[in-house]
Parts: sequence; structure tokens; C-alpha cells
Amino acid sequence: MRTAATLLSGLFALACHASSPAGPRPASGGPASSAAALAPDLAVARAPYDSVQVDWKQRLDQPYVYVEARGSYTRVGLALQQAFEALRDQSLEANGPPFALYYDDPGRVSADELRLRACFPVAAPLQPRPPLAFDLLPSTTVVYAYVSGPYPDVPRAYPSLYAFLGKLEWLEDGPVREIYLVDPTTAASWDELVTEIQIPARSGL
Repeated sequence: MRTAATLLSGLFALACHASSPAGPRPASGGPASSAAALAPDLAVARAPYDSVQVDWKQRLDQPYVYVEARGSYTRVGLALQQAFEALRDQSLEANGPPFALYYDDPGRVSADELRLRACFPVAAPLQPRPPLAFDLLPSTTVVYAYVSGPYPDVPRAYPSLYAFLGKLEWLEDGPVREIYLVDPTTAASWDELVTEIQIPARSGL
């Protein structure tokens, strides 16, 4: 589990990157996180995401705290920063990497109406103070894949996951989840960042 200081510094980098062009950046001096260190169970897809390995799995209940936001999805970094600062101020501890929940399709919903949650998993139910709120991701089946590269580029891999859903004749059944597995401050370039995409699914039959 990452320390609070590492998480906070990573979120500042994520917030800045959400509105910055992709490109190499110097490492901050800490040990580099990598796809190999994470040992994902699927191949990590790389830009231009022509080949994305997709599979499905069952996820258990996951308690989490979050900050809710509305507007462009490029603001997720700032929302994650706000969530972490509230977590720290309330002496609460995350027990895993940050993630975001995306509720709307930007192709169908105007940018100022898009809904997202910036989230941190926690070990057990709790009652945080605003701006944090608590919720539970219920156990469900998800279609998932791992992708590398700048976080704003991650949606370029979505078509492969939706194609897999269609092949199985499954339907999307909840907000898209992006789990940010690599602390940006430990990466020598944006290409070392790894995100796990999860799409909750149910049978369409």
C-alpha cells in the first residue's frame, strides 16, 4: 500500500496531467512503478490500442469514499486531489489505488452535465464528513483490460471492451471504472502509467 505522502504527490501530478499534453517527464527519484511490478493477469495494451486483450472476472463488494463532480472528465485529477486531501484531513486511510467512476457517455451528454466520482477504496464501511461520502461497489461481473499511457488517452481503448461485451451478448450494467495503478511521480514517462478499465456487465439474454 502506498504511503499518504506518495499518494498525495501522485494526485497532484495526475491533476496537472489531466489538462497537459502527453510526453516524457523526469522521474521524481522514487522507485519506478511498472506494468511488470503490478503483474497484471492480461497483457498491457499500448498506444495506438489496436490490440487490447480483454477478459471478464467477478469483483467482490468494495467499500469506498468519494467526491462527486460534474463537468468535463478531464477534471478527474483535481477531483481525486480533493478526495485525497479530505481523506488525509479526516485521518482516514485508503487501502488501494485511486479510481474513478464515469457515469455518462461524453458522446451523448454535454460536457458540463457529465457525472463522475473520484474514489479511494477503504477497508470497511465508515461515515466520513463532507466533502467525502461513502458508498459500496456491489459484487458484480466486469469486463476488463489494462492499458498504458497518459490517463486522458485511456478511453481510446474502450471500443475493444465494448466489442468484447457485444461478442458475449452482455450489456453494460453500471458506470465505467478506471483504476489508476501507477503513481505518476514514479514514472519516467507517461507511457509507464497503467490503468485498469472495468465495465460492469450483465447478460443481455
